[in-house]
Amino acid sequence: MVTRDRPALLADALASVAAQTVPPLEVCLGDDAAEPMVQVPRAGAVPVRVVRCGAGHVARARNRTARAARGEWLALLDDDDRWTPAHLAGLAEALASDAALLYRDTAVVRERIAEDGTRIETARRVIAREWDPALMRTDDFIAPSATVLRRSLFERLGGFDEDMRYSEDWDLLLRAARVSTPRRVSGVTVEVRMRDHGHLSGDTGAERRACLDSLSARHGLPPLEIRTFWEVAAIAAAADGPS
Repeated sequence: MVTRDRPALLADALASVAAQTVPPLEVCLGDDAAEPMVQVPRAGAVPVRVVRCGAGHVARARNRTARAARGEWLALLDDDDRWTPAHLAGLAEALASDAALLYRDTAVVRERIAEDGTRIETARRVIAREWDPALMRTDDFIAPSATVLRRSLFERLGGFDEDMRYSEDWDLLLRAARVSTPRRVSGVTVEVRMRDHGHLSGDTGAERRACLDSLSARHGLPPLEIRTFWEVAAIAAAADGPS
């Protein structure tokens, strides 16, 4: 996990880790804020180890945090998302397969934050698709929070590309798929939670445009449209192909 100045959202994410029926070995939490955390957050009985990043750069912070983790498998979770209690249990049952990268189905949730901090769901869309190379050429439908990969694969790929401030997760998936086909573990166990502000998929600036152009050139993709993950969820549900 990587976090930056969102303690209330982070607390919810860590609570979802604490509620897992099969708990992880540990939580490695990358603190990417300008000022270090005063107090280490808690995830129930699961140990939380804070990795000081302070880079203001998601790919770099993810790499530093992943390298500090001790486990054979790396399960990713964004600090504003949630896992349902069976998320890791379902993945654990599939770890004996030959796949080096697994992912679960996702509910993309639109929400608003009430004045008292309550998170209020206003709409949701579900992404439940088998690995679809054709769709992945135009839209990344697999959220980081739905993904688990072997440490050996992560190291073979060199982690996230730190030259990319956007779409670094899409790039990693495409590079991973060249050496090991990602495998879906069915079941909606991830909530990607989106507000009107504060998520990278809503950024339409020049730097994101440049990252998409770079991604397209690197992987031989068609010209890519800037879309939010909410829009991608609608496309994934409507696209032809296995689901």
